[in-house]
Amino acid sequence: MATIDVFNYNVPAESDFGYSQAIKSGELIHVSGQLSFDEEGEFLYAGDFAAQLKQTYANMDKVLEHYGATRNQVVSQTLYVVNLRRNAAATAEGNLGYFGDHHPASTVLGITELTFPGQVIEIGFVIDTNLPA
Repeated sequence: MATIDVFNYNVPAESDFGYSQAIKSGELIHVSGQLSFDEEGEFLYAGDFAAQLKQTYANMDKVLEHYGATRNQVVSQTLYVVNLRRNAAATAEGNLGYFGDHHPASTVLGITELTFPGQVIEIGFVIDTNLPA
């Protein structure tokens, strides 16, 4: 029987919207869309794509650390990008910088807006802890 392990930052949005940052079921970890927020759940860097992307990946690293996983175990990601045409090159550059030689399956969606005013990026992940770290 699979065990379930839930991870939260304990920020207000988790209880306000009724979700977890990540949930591990068996060997798979499903990570909710990560975005640019600090330890208190305050949204950071409105309108600054590069800064938001950097903070979003830093928050992803916290999820990986919690589960003892690595970037090499990320099997897929879904990126939601406001003004994708304008931010496509920065998205690719950030992705290559974060994953290096590892290339998870990716879906990139250009969208009109996200939750917070000035939010321009959100990324959800799936991690398989059966893969080599």
